[in-house]
Amino acid sequence: LQKVKNDLEMVLSTVQSKNKQLEEDLKREQQWHEEQEQILDTLNGIEEETKTQVEQLSKKRAFHELQNKMLKLKIYKEELLNALGEFLEEHFPLPEKGGSAKKKNYSEEPAVELITLHEILEILINKSMTTPHEPYVTINDSFWPPYIELLLRYGIALRHPEDPNRIRLEAFHM
Repeated sequence: LQKVKNDLEMVLSTVQSKNKQLEEDLKREQQWHEEQEQILDTLNGIEEETKTQVEQLSKKRAFHELQNKMLKLKIYKEELLNALGEFLEEHFPLPEKGGSAKKKNYSEEPAVELITLHEILEILINKSMTTPHEPYVTINDSFWPPYIELLLRYGIALRHPEDPNRIRLEAFHM
């Protein structure tokens, strides 16, 4: 009986030490688990911050790309306007003051300074861009009538349906 008692005490001692070791292992595992959860929370926070930064960077990148495209378009527009101006100056000059007798009979010397075809087109373009809801320009004496007739005849400009002294640029983009 004494032997059984000693054996049982030994078993009890072994089980208690094993139990104590398992409790320590459990505490270590729980601490490790808590650390892993903290790391996971931190990583999730970093992921959210990174997503936000990526979205902001992509928005900034898209904004910069649009700015670059707009700058390129402005440069291209200026080049086109310069080329148009050179073409119009070469092929559509203003009437000369000392023209032939036939021209003098046709039109008297204008009292106002005539504007070039390039300036007329520029006025029409600017008007249609700044006020698309009211694109009409009133024709005055500084507009040389043959230029107005040229623009109307070739469909570049249209007369106002109610006021023949107003024209607008044809809406080519529609």
